[in-house]
Amino acid sequence: MTKVNAYAAYDAKTALKPFDFERGELNPHHIQIDILFSGVCHSDLHTARAEWGPTIYPLVPGHEIVGRVVSIGSHVTKFKVGDLAGVGCFVDSCRECQSCKEGEEQYCENGMTGTYNSYERGTEKPTYGGYSTSINVDESYAVHVSDKLPLEGVAPLLCAGITTYSPLRHLNVGKGHKVAVLGLGGLGHMAVKFAASFGAEVTMLSTSPSKQADAEKLGAHHFVLITDPAQLEAVKGSFDFIINTISAQHEYGTYLNLLRKNGTMVVVGIPETPSVAPAFALIGKRRSIMGSMIGGIKETQEMLDYCAEHNIVSDVEIIDMNYINEAYERMLKSDVKYRFVIDIASLKN
Repeated sequence: MTKVNAYAAYDAKTALKPFDFERGELNPHHIQIDILFSGVCHSDLHTARAEWGPTIYPLVPGHEIVGRVVSIGSHVTKFKVGDLAGVGCFVDSCRECQSCKEGEEQYCENGMTGTYNSYERGTEKPTYGGYSTSINVDESYAVHVSDKLPLEGVAPLLCAGITTYSPLRHLNVGKGHKVAVLGLGGLGHMAVKFAASFGAEVTMLSTSPSKQADAEKLGAHHFVLITDPAQLEAVKGSFDFIINTISAQHEYGTYLNLLRKNGTMVVVGIPETPSVAPAFALIGKRRSIMGSMIGGIKETQEMLDYCAEHNIVSDVEIIDMNYINEAYERMLKSDVKYRFVIDIASLKN
């Protein structure tokens, strides 16, 4: 057993505070990771406040985890002590359904096991995430992390990165495509980086004129202020793909009309209430709405390798663990560029 220091939400209303627990003994296929950095995702906040359904309390959030392997089970072959490793949004799946066999465990037909707010398969023991000093995980659900990149910038790739990388790869986005990114936050800034890296012509769609300079630094070729009707009209029917990262309530019709014939809007943001998609905006140009959720282990490793080769990381603000409640409030105001990352050394101390 390993004693672990953590921060947890004890209910939906009060601030996160310290929580100590024990990780179980390693089974033969598990690795123990000493956590170095943990990204702060909007999903953490929604789950802590029970906004997406029932939450298992106490809840230790965090599914953008980077650390170093400090112990391995007797049958582990993919990692050795001293390796850098990452853990994303899930730590297990059924391994038997078609999605799991195809390496898309995130769509496990029997339900993936979340890194937090789940129960370990076959038990009533809750999973606890990365706002903690250590985690045990099956080697098949961990990924290798390169030492070529700053680890604090790598951590958000385990969610914000793969969430945008996966649909862009699924759609074979590349040179000759026009891609718009709706919303410049944790997801949006990664979508801009990846789409530009893949060779697409990228346009940032935003309500904030102050974000134009940042969008261009991230790789966007154009900027459209979506509160300006003239600018919207100028790009009507222009894009092959729109990556919609907005997590606040909004309607889809305005943005569907910016797509070309056969264009696709990819939804990766999750509003609290359903969005409206007007039928005429779809059928008039044979447009599509597609959803996408993170990626499988194989694709996540592919993304990390691509990022190491092309020097791509998230733009982050590093915080101490005891700042997490202030970080949540700032996140609600979009007051971060563009991902908070917890330095877990602050929790160990």
